[in-house]
Amino acid sequence: MAFIHLDVRCLYTLLICTAFGSVPSNAEIKVNPPEDFEIVDPGYLGYLSLQWQPPLFLDNFKGCTIEYELKYRNIDSEHWKTIITKNLHYKDGFDLNKGVEAKIHTLLPAQCTNGSEVRSSWSETAYWTSPEGNLETKIQDMDCVYYNWQYLLCSWKSGMGVHFDTNYQLFYWYEGLGRTTQCADYIKINGKNMGCRFPYLESSDYKDFYICVNGSSESHPIRPSYFIFQLQNIVKPLPPEYLSLTVKNSEEINLKWSIPKGPIPAKCFIYEIEFTEDDTTWVTTTIENEMQITRTSNESQKLCFLVRSKVNMYCSDDGIWSEWSDEQCWKGDIWKETLIFFLIPFAFVSLFVLVITCLLL
Repeated sequence: MAFIHLDVRCLYTLLICTAFGSVPSNAEIKVNPPEDFEIVDPGYLGYLSLQWQPPLFLDNFKGCTIEYELKYRNIDSEHWKTIITKNLHYKDGFDLNKGVEAKIHTLLPAQCTNGSEVRSSWSETAYWTSPEGNLETKIQDMDCVYYNWQYLLCSWKSGMGVHFDTNYQLFYWYEGLGRTTQCADYIKINGKNMGCRFPYLESSDYKDFYICVNGSSESHPIRPSYFIFQLQNIVKPLPPEYLSLTVKNSEEINLKWSIPKGPIPAKCFIYEIEFTEDDTTWVTTTIENEMQITRTSNESQKLCFLVRSKVNMYCSDDGIWSEWSDEQCWKGDIWKETLIFFLIPFAFVSLFVLVITCLLL
């Protein structure tokens, strides 16, 4: 009877503990994935919104802060981007030349489950633009340059096998621009739009800059092309000016040049210097607009250098080298040649005068 009485007491204890949540049961706690997960295209040429609604049956977790783990990528990418958020939406840029896929699940933090974190199953979705035209009809060799961090210019070539009546239109957008905008100043070749000169782009730096070039033809549809740039990464500055080369002594050489004109701060430049000593040329880089070098030979008679500039790693992830500056040279034999040119005739004249003087005496 004692054993039976003990079992009954244990049963009562178990029921009481379970009722007040003292016994963890993580294996029984489940949460649903978010509802209505979708990718919405607002028409910004690749800037998409991923949206969802809270999962069903959250009444049991009213005191909990629900989070969501979102993963997304372009379909051909090897790596997922991962975001943990409490919001019901997230926005990012995608390459619309390819499809987009995303998945999301609900996260219950450990403090809400008296144990470890609980995750729902995944909810998945995908997005593709509606393809029009054959792949070969897309424009080719798109090239965009942000000249001196002031003027953006893009150019392209026609797609393969397109009909002669094909023409192109460029649209662009970046965050802060109210709406998608068409190019207002096309570069025309044989009457066709083959490039665009952009107006002043206010507050466009360090943001994704979205471009779409599509086309029209009465013969067949043209496949649109999508591009994403960060303008600070395609800057081509002006070349440096006012180069000077000074030989301080028999060995030390001072090279100096002016910082390129324009809005780019001095701290944002890196320079490449091509230096020639007689028939030997070498290249080096510096972030200063002045450098000291040493002559390899005191007998060298010609020293020349030129320099070009680019936005450095502190202000951009990439950049385009400027054109080379004009060459600046120093010739060490000019004075010697000049001196010899005057001394030799003077020596002959002096010798002749001396001989005549001696004969007359």
